[in-house]
Amino acid sequence: MTHEAKSQLPPVGVLAAWGRLPVVVAEAMRNSGRRVVCLGVRDHADKADYRDLVDAFHWIGPSQLGTAIRLFRRYGVERATMAGKFHKVRLYEPGAWFRFAPDWTGFKAFYHHFIGHSGDRKDDTLLGTIVDVFANGGITMEPATDFAPGLLVPEGLVAGKPLSAAQEADVAFGWELAREMGRLDVGQSVCVHGRAALAIEAIEGTDLCIKRAGELCRQGGFTVVKVAKPEQDMRFDVPTVGVKTLESMRAAGGRVLAIEADRTILLDAEAFRRFAHKHGLSVIARRESPAQAAA
Repeated sequence: MTHEAKSQLPPVGVLAAWGRLPVVVAEAMRNSGRRVVCLGVRDHADKADYRDLVDAFHWIGPSQLGTAIRLFRRYGVERATMAGKFHKVRLYEPGAWFRFAPDWTGFKAFYHHFIGHSGDRKDDTLLGTIVDVFANGGITMEPATDFAPGLLVPEGLVAGKPLSAAQEADVAFGWELAREMGRLDVGQSVCVHGRAALAIEAIEGTDLCIKRAGELCRQGGFTVVKVAKPEQDMRFDVPTVGVKTLESMRAAGGRVLAIEADRTILLDAEAFRRFAHKHGLSVIARRESPAQAAA
């Protein structure tokens, strides 16, 4: 596409936190022929990752929502997405509220959650608040997969050998547990072995949940189940797996990864499959739990 044609398309924006996902999304946006404006969350994004992918890059603080809206609007951005992981544990470090330095828009949006204490701090609550603030500022936050639809994993055996009967039983057990944890907005992942829960993800994230499971199950061979929430909002906090997930499993002794088809993002699919095959890991994507399928 010529530079002239590219300049005629409305620009799009990405609010980038930590990890590969916002980089991959920015690349997909660029490949669609649009100008890309990236706002990197300070202490999470790496500016070097976007050097050849975006037309403009600016740093923002995690709660500088007014600044983010003004920057997007400066470039004419009306459609954007949020991508990447925000390290929520930092919300519980001493002085976090002041270190995040909210602007006035962010202060008003988050006051009741961090100072007034009348609102909760669940993922859906905080991320939904961000989406609403952007909407009020004239910017529509859309699912990252609207810009990069090929990231959603299809149903089937993604990598490795088919599961044994015992592994299938662990997937069925873990699936229902993970789904309930999602309904409660606690986390997306559970680690199980012998139909017993080893570890349940909370704010630490999937990788540290897997690490904890390995510490508790020294014999290894456990199963990781990661599913979307029953009422998953695809605009944010969509289950995401990649090579780093498999690296965590291998280090901890995990053997099987079960994910939800069509509602899980798979990053760097070819490298992911190669790593799984090399290290004897099985990855399965289902649209429903084995228990539901058998009913």
